[in-house]
Amino acid sequence: MLGGMQIATWNVNSLKVRIGHVLNWLSANPVDILCLQETKLTDDKFPLAELKAAGYCAVFTGQPTYNGVAILYREQHASSVRLLSAQLPGIEDPQKRLIAANILGINVVCAYFPNGQALDSDKFQYKMQWIAALHAWVAELLGAGAPLALLGDYNIAPEDRDVHDPVAWAGQLHCSPQEREWFAKLIDLGLTDAFRAFDQAPRLFSWWDYRQLGFRRNAGLRIDHILLDAQLRSRLTACSIDKAPRKLEQPSDHTPVLATLSD
Repeated sequence: MLGGMQIATWNVNSLKVRIGHVLNWLSANPVDILCLQETKLTDDKFPLAELKAAGYCAVFTGQPTYNGVAILYREQHASSVRLLSAQLPGIEDPQKRLIAANILGINVVCAYFPNGQALDSDKFQYKMQWIAALHAWVAELLGAGAPLALLGDYNIAPEDRDVHDPVAWAGQLHCSPQEREWFAKLIDLGLTDAFRAFDQAPRLFSWWDYRQLGFRRNAGLRIDHILLDAQLRSRLTACSIDKAPRKLEQPSDHTPVLATLSD
């Protein structure tokens, strides 16, 4: 792209199943950086050759069946890439949910937040502990001075306007006061929700349940986010959700979120 760069995030819900969708999307949307979640692949199965043929390299960490994250970047940026971490500092966690790299001088953090399962479950307590550790580490990174972008599937709909039926979802998983408070705490570090930096049409979501015709009814949630620090916020010119991949055969239940930055 002339005169700037583009970054995006997409929970692909199995990169093995969705590699064709990803390659086609990158061909139509040659972003500089694409963060993927739920790759669900061990590292030896990661499709490096296919991505290289499309002009992309990657840093990644994965496991079979669950989780897995990756940051794809255009091959021309390879000399600028430095891996920061392949796990979340500050918490003992065998789940592969975070990878971070400095790319073109930007600290890019790709995160797959825990789902939480139910508010009264151990998995929800794990979610709270995980986000607390992420918050502490992001604060540390921000203090280091490099521009920062935190992209991923947050499994949090931060406001009622991010939910297709706020009454039905009130206080439920993804919309609970505890989860929304942690999202607000991330914002309070000095981050901006890139999508909400602009006037947007109502009822725009990034995830729809496979069940009960969720996508057809637009019964969705906005749970995939790009948060930017003040340095990148000053360069932000656009942010959008691309619904097109959700219309494909065998789609992910999520769709990409894309932000454009000026030079």
